[in-house]
Amino acid sequence: METKKNKWLVWTENALLPLILALYPLRHVWMGIDLRDTGYNYANFRYMGLAHMDSMWVFSTYLANAVGHFFSLLPGGDTLLFMNIYTALVVSVTALIAYFFLVKKCGLPFWTVFAGEFAAVSLCWCPTAVLYNYLTYLFLLLCILFLYVGLTEEKKGFLIAAGLVLGANVFVRFSNLPQAVLIVGVWAYGIICRKKIGKVVQETLYCLAGYVGSLLLFLGYISLRYGVTAYPEAIKRLFSMTDTASDYKASAMVLGAFDWYIENLYWVIRIGVFLAAACLLWVILPAKWKRIKQVGSVALAVLCLLFLYRRQFASLCFTEYVAMLRPSILFLMLTMAVCLTDVFCPKTQKKWKLLGGFVLLNIFITPIGSNNKLYPAINDLFLAAPYVFTRLYLSGRQTWEKEVTVGKGRIFLSAFPVKVFAGLITGIFLFQGVGFGTAFVFAESHGIENADTKITGCRALAGITMEHDKAVWMQELSDFVTEKGLSGREVILYGDIPAVSFYLGMPSAFNPWSDLASYGIEVMRKDMEKTQAKEILPVVILEKRYAIYLKDGEKGLQNAGYAESDISYVARDEKFKLIEEFLENNGCSLIFENEKFGVYDTFSIQSGSNLVQ
Repeated sequence: METKKNKWLVWTENALLPLILALYPLRHVWMGIDLRDTGYNYANFRYMGLAHMDSMWVFSTYLANAVGHFFSLLPGGDTLLFMNIYTALVVSVTALIAYFFLVKKCGLPFWTVFAGEFAAVSLCWCPTAVLYNYLTYLFLLLCILFLYVGLTEEKKGFLIAAGLVLGANVFVRFSNLPQAVLIVGVWAYGIICRKKIGKVVQETLYCLAGYVGSLLLFLGYISLRYGVTAYPEAIKRLFSMTDTASDYKASAMVLGAFDWYIENLYWVIRIGVFLAAACLLWVILPAKWKRIKQVGSVALAVLCLLFLYRRQFASLCFTEYVAMLRPSILFLMLTMAVCLTDVFCPKTQKKWKLLGGFVLLNIFITPIGSNNKLYPAINDLFLAAPYVFTRLYLSGRQTWEKEVTVGKGRIFLSAFPVKVFAGLITGIFLFQGVGFGTAFVFAESHGIENADTKITGCRALAGITMEHDKAVWMQELSDFVTEKGLSGREVILYGDIPAVSFYLGMPSAFNPWSDLASYGIEVMRKDMEKTQAKEILPVVILEKRYAIYLKDGEKGLQNAGYAESDISYVARDEKFKLIEEFLENNGCSLIFENEKFGVYDTFSIQSGSNLVQ
């Protein structure tokens, strides 16, 4: 009987749970369409290069674009369904590497690691199309893995590999440059193990050799393919974009993340009151009333739970960010507490100190390079979640109780209340996170609801179930493009609809998402001038509010029910004025409109044809 049980556990650990982690990221690949981030990235992958992309984004996320382009060349790579599958597998690979690393190499219990990885994948709120995020997380994980093995087993090859991966991550996303701080782990571990300075310096040099070698390799390749000045000029523009996109300034990114931690102290303080009351029970009640104190601690935790949900700490509507946001921030704060305890507690084993330090660095550096505050850290819990789950489980099995003399009396202290409330925080996090992960599907920065409609005749959207309104918009637009033979033509898109390029198979004339603040107006003006000189001018597709403004001005937008802020934004949009000027100069006219889009043909005027029947 024991043999069968062991075989079952081995099969569960090595096959069943990894299979679940491999398939779980694919749970929503056929659901919903997003007119912004998802299709924008897929358009860049399919039409990668300077002809259809902004050079700044070609090079600042070069490796992510290259991997995405490779996916687009695979079977079905011109469809949303298959691209969703290919990119979701990056999440699968990341979760599996973390699982086997923590279980096989670090010796953590497989079931706590699995629970952590399952929670981490559930909180991958960002579309998997945004490969520069998910490849960043994968490379960070690989770097930590190589550093851990290289340091604990003293294998220089792994230290060099860690540097190589860290250098490559700069080309996944240039803002990953600060992640070089991970090399500090070499010195931290050297102090923990009391290594000689010479040994630590040698190990550091191995990492730096890999790092510099990786940088030179990619820079050399890009220089040979695109020219020596292409990469430096693109990165120079990247630094200057903060003039128009202030939320990408280093100070804004760092302070934005800490702002949320400070805001969440509101909930920490209130949870702390319940925890203090539970601890007080152990102080004031006699030592022999241990069972009563345990029951009291659990009861106070339950009251805390009811208080949190009554005060709307987390929503049970799992298609919205509020379902997981506060519990996840609270969990990040718990993670920091666990990591700092492990790092500075003298009795903690060396491996826990090293892992704890890496997890701490991971959650601090992940948000750098993004204007999404703590969302990136929540998106990358592949190490943090299983680590904390395991540490809480192991500490929960240990008993810490102590009698202390205070004046003429004695009080009884116990870690039991702390364990109960740590379990409460973890339980809420797990419940809300998994609920969110099973229900939430990203679209236009919010969740999709009532996705129950499919469209026909559009290859890129075959097999995709979407919301009814979007299905109507895309069906009408796709039918028109097919009927008039516009597929394959270059397109200028405006109005936060960059995904249309991929969905319709129409490469962008210069940048599919020219609305972005990071895409400066002077750059757009130059791109428009180059486009004007083309022999065949592109089709122009505008979001409906811009089409209404072109036709009827501000009065038209007022009659259509747009808010004054929207009307003012459209009327003052300098980039849109460039497009308006382009349309007027080429005498083009509106050839199609529906409830979402307006299409203008510039080629028909040149050729003497009239697409409007």
